Amino acid sequence: MQDAAAPRTRQTDLMDPARARALQATLGDQATLQAGDPLPPFFHQVYFWDPQPPKALGEDGHPATGSALIPDFGLPQRMWAGGELRFHAPLRAGIEAEKESVCADVTRKTGASGDLAFVTLEHRISQGGVLRVTERQTLVSREETAMTARAPRRAADVPEDSRTEHPDTTLLFRYSALTFNGHRIHYDENFARGPGGYAGLVVHGPLLAQWMIRMAEARQGQLATFSFRAVAPLMHTETARICARGTDYWVAGMDGRLCMTGQAG
Repeated sequence: MQDAAAPRTRQTDLMDPARARALQATLGDQATLQAGDPLPPFFHQVYFWDPQPPKALGEDGHPATGSALIPDFGLPQRMWAGGELRFHAPLRAGIEAEKESVCADVTRKTGASGDLAFVTLEHRISQGGVLRVTERQTLVSREETAMTARAPRRAADVPEDSRTEHPDTTLLFRYSALTFNGHRIHYDENFARGPGGYAGLVVHGPLLAQWMIRMAEARQGQLATFSFRAVAPLMHTETARICARGTDYWVAGMDGRLCMTGQAG
């Protein structure tokens, strides 16, 4: 249950069909969605922008910490750690939707890479007074440490089904633009390798999740739930292998390094 006193925000969006078609094209599909059509699951990521002026951004290009929902922990590196989605009813293109967001939990930890701070946001998206999607989004902030210094975790399962995706700088640019994500680790390679501590440009965590969700819907039909957890970053120079066994999904690099896990329901 949500805490009535917790920080929260509300946004509305007309769910422009043109933006949904642009995401279809970016993902390699035919751009067919029209007003009134149901949106594929997780397409709400390209809506509900929160544009901020340059003076309100941090060095990494994200809105500066210390916002209404996310405290300032003094930890410079931020990323999407995972999410849980419930699809109550399809969102439809071209119809105004409302998104209510609340800070559901804040946790501080110390791990192998130093201090960590986890923030869980809960989003409730409605259309016509009907709840359509519930999302719990977990973000992590950490100290400046090289991601390449961490021992990789290997995918243990042998997939029943798999396919490959080939990210490149154009894909990362288009996805950043559609989600209004200014994080420099996705387009500024000098920043990604330097302050970011990565081996190259980072493929967006939600994009990895979108690939898994697309595969899950193709295999299982309409989804009721999907959860995912980031394990390691995937670089723009790598080929991603999207894998499935039963209702379990994962993304791995071609070297077998596990990047993200998912579970469909």
